[in-house]
Amino acid sequence: VILAALEGRPIPLYGDGGNIRDWIFVGDHADGILAAFEKGKSGETYAIGAGEPRANREIVATITEILDRLVPSSSGSSYRTLITSVPDRPGHDRRYEIDSRKVRSELGWKPAHSFKKGLEETVRWYLENRAWWTALRARYDGARQGSGRAIEKKTLSGAGGVE
Repeated sequence: VILAALEGRPIPLYGDGGNIRDWIFVGDHADGILAAFEKGKSGETYAIGAGEPRANREIVATITEILDRLVPSSSGSSYRTLITSVPDRPGHDRRYEIDSRKVRSELGWKPAHSFKKGLEETVRWYLENRAWWTALRARYDGARQGSGRAIEKKTLSGAGGVE
């Protein structure tokens, strides 16, 4: 979503955009894993989640609002105008949400970032690290992964292989 907006491409919103996901800031997730490693009991399972489920349409709208504020479009239009409805894949789950009460109560972990703070920090990271993601974009055609397509892989010796 962030890259599509920055590149002026359509931002896909699958189906009606009502699918719910429990988004978590990557740093908070890493801290949750560390808490489980340091304080958790061996063999136990700790589900790490933010506990702030949001509809995909809200995620996309929030990202475009952040971008409008941080890097207004050269056209003067909101990035929101790039949002394009596309067909959802058949059987796509409507909701993914984790019950993270155990990691919170047993390990004392909770996310440090609110939904909006974490999302803004993520957008800022993309803005500050253009060289990193631009190099990756040069090697990736944007096709959905796991589609059964063979992907050429460079080995350490430089010879190509197929995965």
